[in-house]
Amino acid sequence: MANVNIKLIKSVIGSLPKQRKTVEALGLSKVGQVVEKPDNAQIRGMIERVKHLVEVVEA
Repeated sequence: MANVNIKLIKSVIGSLPKQRKTVEALGLSKVGQVVEKPDNAQIRGMIERVKHLVEVVEA
């Protein structure tokens, strides 16, 4: 299965609590941090919810 790299490019300060929890669930805590997650529907849905805060790089 393919993986996807997710990078936090914007701070969660001022974002909604639901969006903060989504970013935390993705494993991101600091701006500039990159995590590798499996490319599945659940992760894609989480990325879609916080697409203004993260950048996606297909691996």
